[in-house]
Amino acid sequence: VSRSSPDLTFVPACLPPDPGEVEELQHFISRSKKLFVMTGAGISTESGIPDYRSEGVGLYARTDRRPVQHGEFVSSARARQRYWARNFVGWPQFSSRWPNAAHLVLRDWEQRGKLHWLVTQNVDALHGKAGSQRLTELQRCTHRVSCLGCGDQTSRSELQERFEALNPTWKAEALGVAPDGDVFLTDEQVRTFQVPACSKCGGILKPDVTFFGDTVSRDKVNFVHQRLAESDSMLVAGSSMQVFSGYRFALAAREKRLPIAVLNIGPTRLDHFASLKLNSRCGELLPLI
Repeated sequence: VSRSSPDLTFVPACLPPDPGEVEELQHFISRSKKLFVMTGAGISTESGIPDYRSEGVGLYARTDRRPVQHGEFVSSARARQRYWARNFVGWPQFSSRWPNAAHLVLRDWEQRGKLHWLVTQNVDALHGKAGSQRLTELQRCTHRVSCLGCGDQTSRSELQERFEALNPTWKAEALGVAPDGDVFLTDEQVRTFQVPACSKCGGILKPDVTFFGDTVSRDKVNFVHQRLAESDSMLVAGSSMQVFSGYRFALAAREKRLPIAVLNIGPTRLDHFASLKLNSRCGELLPLI
């Protein structure tokens, strides 16, 4: 695991951690015995992975492009071709990203018995790479691929080899980088890209993630609620909590009167009821605790 300097390309500008705020968060963590942590894309930006909403550097600030919707992917072969061509180009760089200091701190807290459960909204596998085990990937993970027909699962790296075999002369240079392994390509670049079907049933292959417009399974939601019920405090790191699939757990924590700390550059949906709000880089502040 790399402990090199953070990549700040996609991290919005912010001031260094305020010593008083660091002390407040230290008290918050010290009082916690069974800490429930939820992370979002803002914890992975320091690993060089862009997010959607960060001011000035997120996808929505840099372009009018939007991520593929679940219904569009399922119903349109053209949408799938566009998605997989862009993902094929972006995969080598995306899959080679490594955890940053914030991921490593949360792993260390788990090993010391401080962190009761970690829920991430990210699909980049960085918490798993860091060694976290008490972990739920709420939106699942791009490193796996599922067949929508028979349910067969394969690794994303194996699918990359199939793409290469099916497109031996196809080449395209990315015009920009987007979140979750996506890159910018033109329609002309995508036009001749070939997409394989499931090798077992000929069905549609989809990354094993919850696309926008889809829902998290009820079993997973219930499981996370159970882990939250066992906890005595909640820390949100690197998320504006704009997506309800994650925000619902903050609402549940408020309902249970759990103290909530938020560490995120920029405003969040929790700011009006959080016990503590800090505007700092996760990888800069968490190692101070």
